[in-house]
Amino acid sequence: MYDPDDCLMISGLQHFRFCRRQWALIHIEQQWAENLRTTEGALLHERAHDEQFRESRGDTIITRSLRVYSLTLGLSGQCDVVEFHRDDRGVPLHGYEGTWLPYPVEYKRGHAKQDGCDELQLCAQAMCLEEMLCCEIPDGALFYGEARRRVRVPFTPELREEVRTDAAQMHDLYRRGRTPQVKPTKGCSACSLRELCLPRLSRTCSVQAYLRANMEDAP
Repeated sequence: MYDPDDCLMISGLQHFRFCRRQWALIHIEQQWAENLRTTEGALLHERAHDEQFRESRGDTIITRSLRVYSLTLGLSGQCDVVEFHRDDRGVPLHGYEGTWLPYPVEYKRGHAKQDGCDELQLCAQAMCLEEMLCCEIPDGALFYGEARRRVRVPFTPELREEVRTDAAQMHDLYRRGRTPQVKPTKGCSACSLRELCLPRLSRTCSVQAYLRANMEDAP
């Protein structure tokens, strides 16, 4: 069990999966830089986040910016949207009759990513809700702003184990205060911290050119 003051941000799971050095620069060294992607993502989240918002639609209760945490994982953060569906497997909610099963919905810009970081973050939110509410949440959804559609995400045992593993590794790096070194990749060109992480690369050449040159120089 972690102390509440030691909890790391759930959103950091996405940074950690994309690049461990990026995660460390943001969450350990407290550096940040915005690019078009992060700006658009922030605007999309602003539309989803309204801490006073709660709406009932038949057998569904919709809340926004619900704060969640797990002392088992050592993670905390906010869910963009949590829908509570009337369900016998659910939990009682103050002011409402019956039982309600949480269904987290995370808003993302663009399209689904190949590295599974969106699913990882959503699953972590569900695991926090499960710990807080003492229930089991089988699935949730990702809403992609560019495609304007939901994608259902089942919270499989394998995905849950990935959350536990990454959360533990994040805590290990954070405790040691270590920012890992990494080799530049094609993903560096889209990173919001490129100029802080690789200033020489940003000023002198493209990532592709850098990689090509280093591959040619390699023995």
